Amino acid sequence: MTESRRPRPMGVSIPAGTDPASVRQRLEAMEMVLERSFVIPGINRPVGLDAIIGLIPVLGDIVGAAMGSYLLWEARNLGMPKWKLWRMGGNIAFDTALGAIPLAGDLFDFFFRSNTRNLRIVKRHLDKHHPASQVIEQ
Repeated sequence: MTESRRPRPMGVSIPAGTDPASVRQRLEAMEMVLERSFVIPGINRPVGLDAIIGLIPVLGDIVGAAMGSYLLWEARNLGMPKWKLWRMGGNIAFDTALGAIPLAGDLFDFFFRSNTRNLRIVKRHLDKHHPASQVIEQ
């Protein structure tokens, strides 16, 4: 095991380095936890921690926004252009604002995945500026 990897429970390791490939893996793991942690039986729709904690009035949406801001922070550390960072921040703000509406906001959180959108923005940037960090997905 290399120094840049920290062992995690259940055999999962998350890279600790600042290189683009390590950042990409961390962001993909965070997006998975926030948006696609498990599948709802019967409808086969993946949901994550963001939608679950969004059920808690006000506080859940604030906590979800704080966790989603981690992707924004990592993107800033990658040196992404400000307009992309603003776009990512807008996704988080939009998700938080509409998610705060009682009941309708919970349904909105189920369909609008700001963290997935933000991960897509970061991946496009990494694919263009750091092609060595690309991973062939199966």
